[in-house]
Amino acid sequence: MKIPRDLSGRSLVHVLVRELGYRLVHESGSHLVLQTNLPTSHRIAIPDHGNLRIGTLNSIITAVARHKRMTKDDILGML
Repeated sequence: MKIPRDLSGRSLVHVLVRELGYRLVHESGSHLVLQTNLPTSHRIAIPDHGNLRIGTLNSIITAVARHKRMTKDDILGML
């Protein structure tokens, strides 16, 4: 599945919170920090930008997929 080219940071945060059990911990500058405790503790910073760069989005999706023991395509299907 292709990585979307027009996904904003806020949209990604919304999906991670709604679908994968992350919660917004705080905002640090132009980044939103999310955390989950399922299955273990994991914290990730999402840039609060209009359109996320492809490499940045790919890195975030890879980290979340690895932590949740999912494939990248599973997460891309939620976007």
